[in-house]
Amino acid sequence: MASLRQQRVCELLKREIGEAIRREFLVSEAGLMTVNDVVVAGDVKSATVYVSILGSADQQKRGLHLLHQRRVRIQGIVGKAVILKYTPTLKFIVDDSLVRGNKVLQLIEELEKTLPPPPPAGTSEMKSEA
Repeated sequence: MASLRQQRVCELLKREIGEAIRREFLVSEAGLMTVNDVVVAGDVKSATVYVSILGSADQQKRGLHLLHQRRVRIQGIVGKAVILKYTPTLKFIVDDSLVRGNKVLQLIEELEKTLPPPPPAGTSEMKSEA
């Protein structure tokens, strides 16, 4: 379990990396990028950044390529905004959990459509003994 300090550092990095991405990338060229989570190593020298990229397949590929290409610049921006002993080395990973979650919700909706409707709530027959 991460310490309170690590959790605070993760949240701070998440906010600053998201802001740097928002300023550095145009939505039209790289899709809409959001930072879902940041996991920092115990020594705070490296961090894994989980991002979602919404847009066409080409925009998603381009967005990930641009993230890797501009990683050092983003690290520099974050290093100036967040005062830590070490500026963590960032590693970007596409997080597709939102897409997978939506697929699960679609499957549940399809299953609900095929099931018969439940009986009305007031129609259960209960015998009362006197």
